[in-house]
Amino acid sequence: MKTFILFRSLLAVCLLSSPAIANDQRPAKPNMVLMFVDDLGWQDVKCYDIDKPSPMETPNLDALAQRGVQFWNGYSPAPTCAPSRCALLSGVHPARAQKTHVVGGSPPHPHHDTGSTLISPWYSGRMPETTFNLARAMKAEGYTTGHTGKWHIAVDHHAFPQPMDIGFDFTTHQKGYNTRGVQSGMPNRLEGFATNAKNDPYRLDKNGYPTDIVTTEAINFLETNKDQPVFLYYATWLVHTPVQCRSKKLLKKYCKKLGVDMPTKPGKWHLEGQNNPYYCGMVETLDYYVGKIISYLEETDDPRWPGHKLIENTYLVFTSDNGGMEGGGGHEVITDNYPLDKGKINAKEGGTRVPFLIAGPGIAKGVQSDVIINSLDLYPTILSWVGAKPKDGVILDGSDLSTLLRTDATKTDLVKGHDGNTRDSMIWHFPHGPMQSTIRIGGYKLIRNYNHLFHPSVPQYELYELYGEDGKRIDIEEAKNLAIQDPERTQEMDQRLNEILTGMDASLPYYNRHGRHVSAEFKKCAPVIVTHKQSGNTVTLKYQENGTKVKKAYIIYTTKDKKISEEWFRANATINSNKSITAKIPKGTTHYYLNIIDTNQILVSYPECPDGRSHSKATNSVAGKEKHHVSFIHYALPTE
Repeated sequence: MKTFILFRSLLAVCLLSSPAIANDQRPAKPNMVLMFVDDLGWQDVKCYDIDKPSPMETPNLDALAQRGVQFWNGYSPAPTCAPSRCALLSGVHPARAQKTHVVGGSPPHPHHDTGSTLISPWYSGRMPETTFNLARAMKAEGYTTGHTGKWHIAVDHHAFPQPMDIGFDFTTHQKGYNTRGVQSGMPNRLEGFATNAKNDPYRLDKNGYPTDIVTTEAINFLETNKDQPVFLYYATWLVHTPVQCRSKKLLKKYCKKLGVDMPTKPGKWHLEGQNNPYYCGMVETLDYYVGKIISYLEETDDPRWPGHKLIENTYLVFTSDNGGMEGGGGHEVITDNYPLDKGKINAKEGGTRVPFLIAGPGIAKGVQSDVIINSLDLYPTILSWVGAKPKDGVILDGSDLSTLLRTDATKTDLVKGHDGNTRDSMIWHFPHGPMQSTIRIGGYKLIRNYNHLFHPSVPQYELYELYGEDGKRIDIEEAKNLAIQDPERTQEMDQRLNEILTGMDASLPYYNRHGRHVSAEFKKCAPVIVTHKQSGNTVTLKYQENGTKVKKAYIIYTTKDKKISEEWFRANATINSNKSITAKIPKGTTHYYLNIIDTNQILVSYPECPDGRSHSKATNSVAGKEKHHVSFIHYALPTE
């Protein structure tokens, strides 16, 4: 009997200590923490230092890079916030989604009646609420989904849809918190520093850093739901403007480190380079909050996997929605993406190349990779990590990186396109601001400038060799334009860019027929509206051609349904053989415009749409049978 009891005890000890048995107990559904920060530049994180060292201290992000893979060719889907956030959650490229800039949902209009040569095309104000987005995909796999911080996938931060409208179980929005957290506005940036006072919402913690509700609620969400698989979308406002550092101690630290005097007036900062002490303090604050989330995961037992910590079964992804906001040009200097050119709101490297760190189960540690990846790749990759496949009929423009990360994160040929072949290209489409589309194929990058035709100083194409065939750096500064020197490659890359944009039905900029730089010939050839008639839910517009053909026609309409923010939508109109356009007025429409575009890409709007400075303009109303009256609409330029 004693022998049997001893045998049974030894067997139990062996079973408990067996690595194979312990590994078998790993929960099948790993946790996901997706950290999508705001406006953080490629050179703002210490571990990305090349050339001149960055003054910012980011020990927690540097440690995260050592925990997994640091991608040197990581990109955002767009050079501004909202399209990147929509692309991240939907998996759909901004060009295909018609969501290419912030705000959106307005009729196309020149920013200045005569000063604007080009007009941005209509683009959506939102990610459609019906999208089978990443949150819904994770819920379908049994995950509890949470969001903290910035949202901005609609015409403004509070417009429909909000996080819980599209699949999140929890959001800081639902509790009425100020989702800017520590980035909430200070009275001015030399007043309102965090203190040790108990009633201070930004009260300094034991390490002397300000409390941030966005980070606190992220950790609370993980703690509350640690007994089940979770997907956390941590979308801190850092390091977006306002450029302020709520820690006076940090501000003093960076003034000393940069060798500048402590400011006595809260005016704009004009010292060039990475020499803004407010911004440096913001970057270190961000790094500290990332460290708090990771420390929580490291220190907390996993209820689903006894004997292990949460970090052991959690994938961590850290990246930014676009490149750093450099400022300058009479405005405040914020940061410098050098050696990359330009920054946020520009499709050059400084606007789209971002820090990109991935770590988690089965991913090798301390790997430096030159493989080209994009935030669009995260949706299909996360699905693979949880053992799921894309829903039937859902278009995902990114590539699954799971094999790359599991096998060898330095091997480009492990990233496959939708045709099963190695992915060899990536595009960006930004028909706003500088008006550009770009494509990268291997080490070469082509920029197509839409504003070249009537501006001789702007080249139609810019071709840069970023890296050589051996992967060595050549011109990541985008300083030497090879387009004239290598016309064959330029033409081939432009053709490839055009094929992709056409396949996505991307909207291109229009010429402003009233623009003073637009040629008289272009203006003379533009079609002219002759008559307009509405009958029931059908509107007919007749036009006269003057040398060009009408190639596209749309109705731009709004329902003005008393939601928080007004939004205008676009639907196709029919081009008839008798030089007329007919359009069905969607149900619920209260006001509309008709847009026709000719073969010269001239936009003719009926009625004329006001420029971006105007506060009012008459539009057609369909409120009532065949009745027309004047309505006044306000138009604002896109801002974040």
